[in-house]
Amino acid sequence: MNPAIIALLGFVLWTILLGLWVVSIRSFKVLKGEKKSNEFPGGIQHGSDFYWRLNRAHVNCIENLPLFATLVLIGSFAGVLDSTFALVCEVILVARILQTTAHLSSGSALAVNVRFTGFLIQYGSFLCLLWQILHKSGTV
Repeated sequence: MNPAIIALLGFVLWTILLGLWVVSIRSFKVLKGEKKSNEFPGGIQHGSDFYWRLNRAHVNCIENLPLFATLVLIGSFAGVLDSTFALVCEVILVARILQTTAHLSSGSALAVNVRFTGFLIQYGSFLCLLWQILHKSGTV
C-alpha cells in the first residue's frame, strides 16, 4: 500500500481513537450517575479542562480529515502518489499528532504555540499536496 494512503489511514485511526476517548469519558460519567446522557452540550465548554481540550482536539481532527482525505484520494486518482507526495502525507500525520498532543498537554502559551505550529505545518503541507496534484497533472 502506498505510504500516502497509510498516512491517511493513520490520521483516520488517530481521529477514531480520540473520539473513542471522548465517548469513554462521557459513558463513564453517565454510568456513574454523574451526568445524564443529554448533559454534554455541543460547542459549549463542559467537563474538566482536559476533557474539553480532548473534545476540541477530536473536533480539530474531524475538521481536517476531509481536506487530507480529498487531497490523497485526488492524488491517487490523478496518479501522482510518488515518494515526495507520500513524504508530505507522513509530515501531515506527524504534525497532526504533535498538534493533538500539545492540545491535550495544557492550555499554556507554549502548548498553544506548539499546537499552532502543528496546524501551520499541516496547512502548508495541504498546499504542497495541492500544488503537486495541479503541477503533476499538468493543470499549472
